[in-house]
Amino acid sequence: MHFADFLFRLALAFALGALIGAERQWRQKLAGLRTNSLVSIGSALFAMLAAFLPGDASPGRIAAQIVSGIGFLGAGVIIRDGINVRGLNTAATLWCSAAIGTLCGEGRHAFAAAGALAVVLANVVLRPLARRIETTTPAAAEDEVSYAFTCTCLTADEAHVRALLLHSIQTLPLTLVSLDSEDSADARIVHVRAELRSAGRQDRQLEQLVARLSLEKGVSRIRWEIRGSDPPGCELPAALSASRHG
Repeated sequence: MHFADFLFRLALAFALGALIGAERQWRQKLAGLRTNSLVSIGSALFAMLAAFLPGDASPGRIAAQIVSGIGFLGAGVIIRDGINVRGLNTAATLWCSAAIGTLCGEGRHAFAAAGALAVVLANVVLRPLARRIETTTPAAAEDEVSYAFTCTCLTADEAHVRALLLHSIQTLPLTLVSLDSEDSADARIVHVRAELRSAGRQDRQLEQLVARLSLEKGVSRIRWEIRGSDPPGCELPAALSASRHG
């Protein structure tokens, strides 16, 4: 490979990666102009490396390693936000940038340009179409449910109860939205309140959480309810509360 050909392929990978990244940068995504350009350039460099290495360094082997390596980079832009996941489209765009850079490195200039155009069109044209479909389709069977959870305990045990509550939530299909404490008129008692969300009803998991916290000596009352719903939820029996602190 001549040096001029090397520079042309590298410049094309840079330009096409920047084209894809510009759209991502315009939408203020995590992986924007520079990230997509670097992914495309790096893939092109690895692909052209095969031309300089004898033996088993075939283009197919190099491309396979690029595909597996870009997966780790794509995973870094995927973020879990409550019950939702953000960044999947950006991760897929990075994956496509790697493929386009590989085509540039292999000298498939027209194919690389067509691929970059397809990626940009997919991100620009299909975005409003996807939103239109979301607004016209019926709601999912499992809508987001919001729970209000209140635990009354001794002030001295507040830190322990909060830590135990956080640990227990991590093991259940529940997302913690807010957590705060409020002192009662009696300085010895504090109310620990939490707002939880889940995909669909998770009443059994709330029962497990109540059962776990009710074993704590300093807990006198536990209550949970579904926000915006008439059913009162569940409450620790008052007789059990009185037996603890009587």
